[in-house]
Amino acid sequence: MKNMISRRSFLAAAGVVTAAGVLTACGGSSSTAASTSTAASAAGSTAASGDTIKVGVIGPLTGDVSVYGQAVVNGATLYLKQVNEKGGVNGKQLEIITMDEQGDATQAVTCFTKMCDQGITALVGDVTTTPTLAVVAESQDYNMPMVTASATAEAVTYDAETDTVYENVFRATFTDPFQGIKMADYAYQKLGYTKAAVIFKKGADYNEGLAENFVNEFEAQGGTIVDQESYSDGDVDYKTQLTTILGKAPETVFCPNYYQEVGQILSQAESIGLTVPFLGGDGWDGLEGYASNDQLTDTYFCANYAKGSNTDFEDAYKAEYGEEYPNGFSPLGYDAAMTIVYGIQAAEDAGLEAASDDYKQAVIDAIKGGTINGITGTFTFDEHNNPVKQTAILTYVDGKPVLKEMF
Repeated sequence: MKNMISRRSFLAAAGVVTAAGVLTACGGSSSTAASTSTAASAAGSTAASGDTIKVGVIGPLTGDVSVYGQAVVNGATLYLKQVNEKGGVNGKQLEIITMDEQGDATQAVTCFTKMCDQGITALVGDVTTTPTLAVVAESQDYNMPMVTASATAEAVTYDAETDTVYENVFRATFTDPFQGIKMADYAYQKLGYTKAAVIFKKGADYNEGLAENFVNEFEAQGGTIVDQESYSDGDVDYKTQLTTILGKAPETVFCPNYYQEVGQILSQAESIGLTVPFLGGDGWDGLEGYASNDQLTDTYFCANYAKGSNTDFEDAYKAEYGEEYPNGFSPLGYDAAMTIVYGIQAAEDAGLEAASDDYKQAVIDAIKGGTINGITGTFTFDEHNNPVKQTAILTYVDGKPVLKEMF
């Protein structure tokens, strides 16, 4: 996901449980730093025994985007703890070093270098795009294996200007262009729509990226885009754009926006008589309660995970944190950690020394050629280290999102 505070206002995840590792707040208060210095020292002595493998988990646990970071870190921590409970990796326990980058790119780099000084051998993170890009740049000197659960910008794993793939960086989530393409294919191939309109917020990478790729793919499939309308950040009246769309008689409207705005758009569309089905991306996660059952009839959106599709994960999350998983970022954090452990297993099987250059390269090589049986789907990685997997297509039944199918 893009580093945008307005992305989605999810329910806050439960506080991060750190019994399995070390919690450090980078750039926090002096009292926080003092309280964690002893823990960091203890971690160093533990690692010296050779019985543990240090794994970093980084995210914004405080600040404006902490709802994302807490969810990812909780999901990742849950998986790593489950591995330990089953005996670890070849008998070695995973030591989880968790740091709070507070949603700030500079703090993220500081946290990352501290983790490297403490001897991590792989990293789960970062969470939002801007801090992730900063860590990616820093990670090149270390060749540190890292898997982001949720940063969707193409530039996280691939520099298009120089045609450079960051070989050490992977992601568990799909990219923004991927969502637009998937929904165009679904609209044309599965739903049979041949005429579509688009309404999106201009000036926002997420919204524009999905809209552009939907348009290009829908037309490539043979469909016709009858209208493209945009609005600005802060707008609350969309009737002018919706009236123009109504006059072009589309069969569907692609609305790649966030759920608060989508709710307003659906309501205003109904008020002017625009009642064709709407489609969206993962920004619709949380739409229930913001639109009526009638407005949600025959709508579809794509997501990484559908609630109820893995009850083992959902039950384990509730048992660990005392509440249901808060949003789709927790399953992605779980799968990002699973991907890291997949690579670690290969390095351990090769008998390499944790945190050594050969070890880290072995982790990278294993992930690159591996197949991850995750809870958001089974996936491999393409030439840009993006996951190749099916997408959950959700629709609404009685106002609640349910899985329609994997596509």
